[in-house]
Amino acid sequence: MAKSRGATDRSSYPNAVQRVIDAFNGLPGIGRRSAERLAFHLLKASKEEAEALASAVVDLKRLVRHCRVCFNLADDELCSICADERRDRASILVVEQPKDLLAIEQAGAYRGLYHVLLGRLSPLDGVGPEDLTIDRVLTRIDTPGDASVGNAGGVTPEEVILGLNPTLEGDGTGLYLAEQLRTRGVRVSRLARGLPTGGQIELANRAVLAEAITARRAMGEDGQ
Repeated sequence: MAKSRGATDRSSYPNAVQRVIDAFNGLPGIGRRSAERLAFHLLKASKEEAEALASAVVDLKRLVRHCRVCFNLADDELCSICADERRDRASILVVEQPKDLLAIEQAGAYRGLYHVLLGRLSPLDGVGPEDLTIDRVLTRIDTPGDASVGNAGGVTPEEVILGLNPTLEGDGTGLYLAEQLRTRGVRVSRLARGLPTGGQIELANRAVLAEAITARRAMGEDGQ
């Protein structure tokens, strides 16, 4: 028998529940079943717990920004690393994403500054230098004393360490950066290949990252 107009589908969730499921399902790594479990977990949670989660998400979008110097995540104009006067401001370690920065920080072997590219060069995907923050790291070297876009503390960088993921795109990005940096007279090095080719910095353990930092070597004209 055909369902009468206005009748509801008893197999569907209420609209509010479905919206939450769809929202979770749109997140990376969250499938339909996991999204449903999360939605029902929130239904069972207290009103205070659910509102705390909602408030945290709102604050994430409202308060978190990119550091104006290095593009790390921050809740002020400068991230905690750029604002720390105890850091070696003459050294900049370039990484792809904030999560890579965090992984290196947890290794505890590096006390300089960082620069986050927010990606890597990928011509096949249409990602070029203008889509990353490459111009800003070069500005930190060219005009370190510029109050708005210069290096933290106004110190001229002496070394730039390329801490990019050892992938085809990461290596290509490193070669491009090395070419740009050499014309500026800055020393260029890269993390030692204790990191496996094709691997991800965020997945490396602390010992591997510490060794890669301390055993870094200068890049030759061929990028090796």
